[in-house]
Amino acid sequence: MKKEEKDQIIDSLVEQINAYKHFYITDTASLNAADTSTLRRVCFEKEVKLVVVKNTLLRKALEKTGRDYEALFGVLKQTTAVMFTNESSVPAKLIKEFRKKYSKPVLKAAYVEESFYVGENQLDALVAIKSKEELIGDVILLLQSPMNNVMSSLQSGKHLLAGLVKTLSERE
Repeated sequence: MKKEEKDQIIDSLVEQINAYKHFYITDTASLNAADTSTLRRVCFEKEVKLVVVKNTLLRKALEKTGRDYEALFGVLKQTTAVMFTNESSVPAKLIKEFRKKYSKPVLKAAYVEESFYVGENQLDALVAIKSKEELIGDVILLLQSPMNNVMSSLQSGKHLLAGLVKTLSERE
């Protein structure tokens, strides 16, 4: 591969790293063509971009972004595929679901919510990460709960007072 081609690939990777909020570094080495095609199809359906890259080119692209990705350099060995996404936990859920039938992909590392997750043992933690929208929804539900309790009490109190007034008026 010529230097110009390598530079184009590196620039393309830098653009993708900057365009997506999160990315997962995986190993897809032992997947055959049919299984790889299935994985690519599933990624496409979940709006995850899967790119197989050379480790040295990915490392140069990470260095070129200007951010500190040094924690990820240790996993750049053997076959590497990168999953780019804007939804933090979607690739983790995709990997977990795909691994029910296949032995790969194996999670090497991930950059999610400005944090590094290195190693296969981090997959469950990544699955549990909630998106910004899910967290906002949870906060709204928590804020609405006390208000709903107060409104419910006031509603039931209204009927209780009306019943009490009616009973007292019937006594006389």
